[in-house]
Amino acid sequence: MTPRKKIIWKTLNKDLSLGEQTLIMGILNTTPDSFSDGGQFTNCEIALQHALQMIKDGAHIIDIGGESTRPGAEQVSLEDELQRTIPVIQALRQVSDIAISIDTTKATVAKAALEAGANIINDVSGLQMDPQMIEVARDSGAGCVVMHMRGTPQDMQTKCNYRDVAKDVFEEISSTLSELEKAGIQPNRLVLDPGIGFSKTAEQNIELMQQLNIFAQAPYPMLLGTSRKSFIGHILNEPRADQRLWGTAASLCVGIQAGSHILRVHDVKEMAQLARVFDSIR
Repeated sequence: MTPRKKIIWKTLNKDLSLGEQTLIMGILNTTPDSFSDGGQFTNCEIALQHALQMIKDGAHIIDIGGESTRPGAEQVSLEDELQRTIPVIQALRQVSDIAISIDTTKATVAKAALEAGANIINDVSGLQMDPQMIEVARDSGAGCVVMHMRGTPQDMQTKCNYRDVAKDVFEEISSTLSELEKAGIQPNRLVLDPGIGFSKTAEQNIELMQQLNIFAQAPYPMLLGTSRKSFIGHILNEPRADQRLWGTAASLCVGIQAGSHILRVHDVKEMAQLARVFDSIR
């Protein structure tokens, strides 16, 4: 079992203790086309109630996104993404002090979300797609989840040519994180995400999971997002994303054992119980 480094994650207006227990990030997609729950939470009040239920079920962070990043997803206009996310963040912040992350690759959306009460930027491009994102992150004091991905959601599955997937992903995400530090973002505000499901085939995702403990060598905490993903469906021969609960649970056990600090999940109640039991035994 890989030891977890203990660190205080500095985010905007909120410090989060990582390493003592596994933190749960609950997914709130306000999109009509997300791969698993698209269309369920496009109404602001329904989205708010779902966020509050996830908090009740054990979420430590609510991750709000307004643009699907599934393979081949169409890009969303800036106006649509703002309309989908900012009212939900404002509504949630009025009734809870929970840590909120904005799942976006757009600097304008990130800035507006932080002004509305978010604490964290969760950018699947590693703060690379929008030239202004690094500046927003640096100047705001937000926490940053920096994920590994090649290309964009539109073309990422054409960029899966790795020599050694775990080694290559580790080197690429380490290089990105180093560049962000050089740009002025303090290391205690950075969390890495190996990007399961992004610019990786099902077989490569499995191989990456097998060698996940390599990321514990990096001087950053790790977030893992395997919830309901297609590589689990590949293993189980299960085409329906919402039927991959127990496959997700198995992958997250591997993740905690390999040193993951944060689990990004759809099924908060079940995965919070999993993490609590695993943490108690370890």
